[in-house]
Amino acid sequence: MKKSSNRKSVAFSANPILSVRLPMWRSKLVVFMLFMAFVALAGRAFWIQGPGNAFYQKQGESRYQRTIELPATRGKILDRNGLVLATSLPVRAIWAIPESVPDDLGADKLHQLGKLLDMSDKELRTKLSEDKTFVYVKRQVPVDVAAQVAALDIPGIYQRNEYKRFYPEGEITAHLIGFTNVEDEGQEGVELGDQKLLAGMSGSRRVIKDRMGHIVEDVDETVVPHNGKDVELSIDSKIQYIAYANLKAAVQKFKAKAGAAMVVDVRSGEVLALVNYPTYNPNDRSHLTGEQLRNRILTDVFEPGSIMKPFTISLALDLHRVSPTTLVDTGPGRFVLDGATITDDSAFGVLTVGGVIQKSSNIGATKIAMQLKPEEMWNMYTSIGLGQAPKVGFPGAAAGRLRPWKSWRRIEQATMSYGYGLSASLFQLARAYTAIAHDGQLMPISIFRTPGDQPGPGTQVFSPTTAREVRTMLEAVVSPAGTSPDAAVPGYRVGGKSGTAYKHSGRGYDKSKYRASFVGMAPMPNPRVVIAVSVDEPTAGSHFGGQVSGPVFSAIAGDTLRSLNVPPDMPIKQMVVSDDTNQTEDVASAGSNDDAAAGGAKNAAKSATKNATKNVVASSHAKKFAAKIATRTSAKKLTISSNAKEHPGVVR
Repeated sequence: MKKSSNRKSVAFSANPILSVRLPMWRSKLVVFMLFMAFVALAGRAFWIQGPGNAFYQKQGESRYQRTIELPATRGKILDRNGLVLATSLPVRAIWAIPESVPDDLGADKLHQLGKLLDMSDKELRTKLSEDKTFVYVKRQVPVDVAAQVAALDIPGIYQRNEYKRFYPEGEITAHLIGFTNVEDEGQEGVELGDQKLLAGMSGSRRVIKDRMGHIVEDVDETVVPHNGKDVELSIDSKIQYIAYANLKAAVQKFKAKAGAAMVVDVRSGEVLALVNYPTYNPNDRSHLTGEQLRNRILTDVFEPGSIMKPFTISLALDLHRVSPTTLVDTGPGRFVLDGATITDDSAFGVLTVGGVIQKSSNIGATKIAMQLKPEEMWNMYTSIGLGQAPKVGFPGAAAGRLRPWKSWRRIEQATMSYGYGLSASLFQLARAYTAIAHDGQLMPISIFRTPGDQPGPGTQVFSPTTAREVRTMLEAVVSPAGTSPDAAVPGYRVGGKSGTAYKHSGRGYDKSKYRASFVGMAPMPNPRVVIAVSVDEPTAGSHFGGQVSGPVFSAIAGDTLRSLNVPPDMPIKQMVVSDDTNQTEDVASAGSNDDAAAGGAKNAAKSATKNATKNVVASSHAKKFAAKIATRTSAKKLTISSNAKEHPGVVR
């Protein structure tokens, strides 16, 4: 008897769904899709193990390998005597990994950290709550403060080495040196101009770090940083201070908008001082304004006024259109040229060429300029550097304005002869005067110094004879009979020229705003330095160049010459007296459109007071000059017809 089984047999085909026959193409599609999935997986595996291996390995390494920058030490900036003007001090940067900082960090510890870093608790919490893997908490933290931060032992707070720039001379050299940003990159001045040389090249170190940020081991060889090179300037810090202190005093005394001054070594063309006021402290720029940043010596251009007269006369002498004894009839103090009236503030009458400079006669300069061709004047102006940006390796140097000579009208040629209708920076004017001071050679000006290098050759723009003759004329300007007696320096023979120019306002001139300037040289007859001073918009007391900037020149020149160990060439009580070119004219009537008050009765009274207490004698060079003037019978008289056309306007 067969035993019956309890198991049930299942006939799958009995299932109505399974008994359905599928189309062949669907079966093939399923098989194909399974095959492609397998191929894709195999291909991906091959990619990961083969070509993509480096990529994934790099991604993995990035999670625990770090490249640490090794900052290069920025080079120092030194003055000509090796005194440090800018240097880098070691500091620390405090940084954090926010996710590693405990959420339950105690309020006391947070407060201590904020107190050390001069940050509020709110500022700190904001920093430490950022959704970043790296965040700076505070940059440029002093080393001693950073040590106290480390002592708090807060998880997730770390430090790195960096440098902070320090400027020992502060505001005195601010416009010259400039400053760097928090990344130690130059932003202004020499710091910007010589960025590549000063910065050097940073190094690097590739390391493995653990989750807490600690270095476990080095991966590659360390790339050693190359420190920046030191830069030596031509500046003499002692003379820089002398110029700054006297300029600041003048700007404050005359309640001026601003001022600038520079001192140039005539023999080498090196700048010994370059100062501006107002200035700023580069070590604390929290209240810095754009106005304070302006390096006015290089960036500000203005119409120089009578400072340009010596160049007009130098050209005329060089081309033999006039001689030192040529007489110029300036008439009653008014001269009409092509319908425009040119004026002097006094009726000077007949003057020698030297007298035109001494009295600062606009009419005299005009009549001499009319003996010159426009092209000749333009060539002379360009040869002394006008209309061209100085190549001084300094950012922001302005070119000024000098229009092509073909567009000049006669009246424009006339006004340019006494410093209107063209513009220049104080830097350009100081350089131009080196041509007169250095026997006609225009010297290349530099703020950098390379020990042992010989000064570059100058460009001959005037003959040595012409330069010497004009220097003698410039001495007369600072005599009691000149327009700038306040520029005289006790114990030294000096010379120079003042300029007082109206400032532009819209399309015309603002008769209430002036630029008072003086450019001079010392000691005579062979100058060692050229000094240029300009005060913008003096509002208290005088506004004339001879009275505002002249005394600044005097103070800077005297202290500078003594600092350079240049011995006095005359007794302290002895002053140079140069005979007036018009001997019949009273000293009280001296003056010009630029410095009428300086040469008028006020200065005559001042000179009389000085002379009452001083032993005033004429130097030998002044006697010779007076002797030349006395030979009027052999001198020619220069007169120019004033065939005036009916055109309105007054040109000063």
